[in-house]
Amino acid sequence: MEPMIEEAELSRAGAPTDPMASPKADQEKKVDTRRKSPTQIAFARLRKDRVAVICASIFGFFVLIAIFAPLLAKLEGQDPTTLHQDLIDQYGYPTIPPNGEHWFGVEPRLGRDLFARFVYGARPSLIVAGTVTILTTIIGVTIGLLAGFVGGWLDRIVSWVIDFVLSLPYLLFAIAVPAVLLTIFVGTSENAAAQDVANARFFSLIIVLSFFGWASLARLIRGEVLSLREREFISAAKVLGVPTRKILFKELLPNLVAPIVISVSMALPSYIVVEAGLTYLGVGLTEPTPSWGLTIAAAQNYYRADPLYLWIPVLAITILVLSLSLLGDSIRDAFDPRTRR
Repeated sequence: MEPMIEEAELSRAGAPTDPMASPKADQEKKVDTRRKSPTQIAFARLRKDRVAVICASIFGFFVLIAIFAPLLAKLEGQDPTTLHQDLIDQYGYPTIPPNGEHWFGVEPRLGRDLFARFVYGARPSLIVAGTVTILTTIIGVTIGLLAGFVGGWLDRIVSWVIDFVLSLPYLLFAIAVPAVLLTIFVGTSENAAAQDVANARFFSLIIVLSFFGWASLARLIRGEVLSLREREFISAAKVLGVPTRKILFKELLPNLVAPIVISVSMALPSYIVVEAGLTYLGVGLTEPTPSWGLTIAAAQNYYRADPLYLWIPVLAITILVLSLSLLGDSIRDAFDPRTRR
């Protein structure tokens, strides 16, 4: 089980100098000792970290935007798909600035509302990043636990598979896998529905990122388990005849909370950047899915005439990724017993 650590909250006042001090005063100055696990101590330190609290609030703000995107768009009175061609001139540029009906203006060439596209664009980035992070964490932790604890031929095979996966170029797979899935599930017809193509691209992106994401975490967990399985509490559990399943999930897993939490906090912002980058390169999400990466790719031709079209999604991705990165640093420091704040 996860070892318990005693933290003493000593009273700031010194010991009483008067030998005739009342017992009540002695009770008030009695040392308060509480038992806490390393995880509880880490989260207590996080709550006192202003940077972590601010960054977590920013992340929660973007999550709320993604959840309540329909409500926000309805509050503005627009939706992300309606074309306002009457607000576009003959050259494709908007004829109106941001106003009460279109808070961020309208999209050049098509005339779609930019605010609705922005709030709906938060959804695919967070869904892809969150889903891939959950899948890679579950797969990586499970495989790392089994390989490190069982050892032998299983460890050798898993280590070889991890090295093989890490050696593959994920960008080539990100280009090839969508084409294969489109052929299998949508067909080769050029008249395929745009929504079917967008759905196939969405799931293929999750598959590719999950396939390449679990290996690094599995290697980390395997190394931690190799050192933990020689500890006394694991040897005692084996002698007592504790089943392997309980040793893995009741004895080893609680001691792996720190590296798992740190890995998750670092993986989430990286997947957001990867999704936006692949979409910008044209191998990620496609229309009609609202995406910040698609908006940035389309806005590069209009950034001088309509800077809001480009800078709103760029700033959103930058703020979100920066807050998650700083939050990950704070989590890493909070779980590191050598760090003192």
